[in-house]
Parts: sequence; structure tokens; C-alpha cells
Amino acid sequence: MDAFWTFAGNYWWLAFPILAMTSGAIGGVYKAMEKSAKRRHERRMETLRLKADIKTAQIAARGAAPARAVLPAKSAPAAASAQLLARTLAEHDEITARWLDYELDVAKLIAFPAMSDGRQPLTAAFLRAKKTADALRPASADAKITEQQAAEYLDAVGDYAVAFEIAEKDARRLRNSTFTEDERKRLDRAQQLLKVAVDESATSAERQAAYKRVRQELDGLISLSDDAVQVLEKKVAPELGA
Repeated sequence: MDAFWTFAGNYWWLAFPILAMTSGAIGGVYKAMEKSAKRRHERRMETLRLKADIKTAQIAARGAAPARAVLPAKSAPAAASAQLLARTLAEHDEITARWLDYELDVAKLIAFPAMSDGRQPLTAAFLRAKKTADALRPASADAKITEQQAAEYLDAVGDYAVAFEIAEKDARRLRNSTFTEDERKRLDRAQQLLKVAVDESATSAERQAAYKRVRQELDGLISLSDDAVQVLEKKVAPELGA
């Protein structure tokens, strides 16, 4: 213990860069959470305004004369509801596309393996949020769903967006730091071999040999989905993809 305090006294200045690095990592995740929370707040405020419009239209419909006076009151909230649902569906698709950009790109999987590792807590939370949003997703913006179903879907997509932002930020911070030194060397070799495998200036034999080596180096380290393998094989050679 005395040795520790002697070291701390002699090298006290090391505490500042260590603290700065730790604060930077925490600050990055906090900023992602803050940004996503703001988007969720804006979406929920818009949802509340929409619900108020619908309630106003329902009250007007019960108390007003039929036909021309009622129809505009009903159609305006319905159009606004469909518009909000369409934007939410688009955001849902955008987040999924950003995730697939990691899931289907082997180079990105090697660079940021945590994005496909369900053992990482933040990645696991993102995958759960994705599953919930996918389950609540309506067939289209014109689908007949209740007000409660729409609100649940809006919240689920908001959670999905927040979870992705945080998981992505953490994966870019971690990179390959969760692997051992030998495993990191294998990942580095796989990254270099991957460049040869997709290099159109290399011969077909060189590219296929590099591709096989990539699979060998990644075996037991990163699990490639069937879709990721198919995308990679199409880049290596059309006959491999077939």
C-alpha cells in the first residue's frame, strides 16, 4: 500500500489525462443521450398536439350539424395522424438502415465488433428496443390503428433511436479493446486480408484465398450473419456469391 501512495505521489500528473479520457467517454455517451432525448421530447409534444386536435374534432362532431361542418374536423386530424405515422415509419427505417450498415459490412464489423455483440449490455438494450419497435410497427401510414397503438409505436421508435445512438457511441469507443492481444492481431490480419479480397486489381485466386483467410481469422471472434457473408462474397467474386 505504501508503494502505491509513493507511486501516486511521484506520478500525480498522470491522474489528469486519465480523468480527461474517462470524462470524454462519459461525456460522449451523455451527449448522445441528450440529443436523442430531445428528439423524443419533440416527437411526444407533436403527439400530444395531435391527440388534442383529435379530441377537439370528436367534440365538434358530437355537437355540430352533420355533413359539411363535421367532415373537415375529422379529416384534418386524420391527415395529421397519417403524416406523423409516416414520419415515424421513416425514422424507424432510417435507424434500421444505419444498423444494417454495420451488420452487413464485414469491414465495419471488424472495426466496431461491439455493434454485433449481444453480450455487450448497450448493444443488447438496442436489440431489445429494435425487437419491440418492429413488433409494434403498423403495416403502413394508412393502417387503421388505435390512438393507444400509435402512441406505443411512437414511444417504441423513440426508445429504438436512443438505444441505437448510445450503442453506436459505445461501440466506437470500445473498438476491439474487449479482445485479447492475440485476438486483436487476428482482427488486424483479417482487416488487411479483407482489403485484398475486395481489391479488383488482384487476381481471382488471390481474392478467393484472402477471403478464405478472412473467414479463418474471424472464426470464433466475430459471428457473421448469412446476409453479411452473401454481401461479402458478391464483392469477392460473382461466382462465389452465386
